[in-house]
Amino acid sequence: MITAERKPLDELLAMLEGKDKVLVAGCDTCVAVCLTGGEKEAEILASELRIKAKAEGRSVQIEHTSAIRQCEWEYLDMIAAKVAEFPVVLSMACGIGIQSMAEKFADAYVLPAVNTNMLGMPQEHAVWLERCGACGDCLLADTGGICPVVRCSKSLMNGPCGGSHAGLCEVTGPNKEEIPCAWALIYDKLIAQGRQDKLMEITPPKDWSKSSSGGPRKMVREEAKPV
Repeated sequence: MITAERKPLDELLAMLEGKDKVLVAGCDTCVAVCLTGGEKEAEILASELRIKAKAEGRSVQIEHTSAIRQCEWEYLDMIAAKVAEFPVVLSMACGIGIQSMAEKFADAYVLPAVNTNMLGMPQEHAVWLERCGACGDCLLADTGGICPVVRCSKSLMNGPCGGSHAGLCEVTGPNKEEIPCAWALIYDKLIAQGRQDKLMEITPPKDWSKSSSGGPRKMVREEAKPV
């Protein structure tokens, strides 16, 4: 799933300076699951902004709404009438939803309320781990289902670097927590599967043109297009 974190309130207030009529728009799919931008979070943010304005003696109209998914036109149609009432929309969707809103509602000033950060999986309640870089050329079949693109801090394709020690990466997490070496995990997994011969195969340089490095991507399923 796509995960995101809400921007700091001070940053949002700076974006909204001088704007007194704002619609906070939540998205009830990915960012709702990661407790960042669903209808509940949109309501909370709208309340925070109203409280701040009241404390400063400003008269504002700040309301909230939510779409099932901001990244699909049919769901945006369901909130179109509400969006039309506001010149400024503060979207709490991921970057895809924010851009969809800006394209769909061209007359509105659409602003981002969140920072989209990764494609992640839940480790436990309220904790997500990055697991996919959407590189467009999946090699999980050769690495025991462990992605070196995102789980190796250097995205190495042919084994660990010299900084790997005792199964740990030389890089630490944002809170100084230890990070398992992706290639140590891959090694252990392939050994357990009896596929250690894969470790002797040389992976050629990765074709990054299939990722975002090759420019904006587009996927078309011809068989699914209407005749």
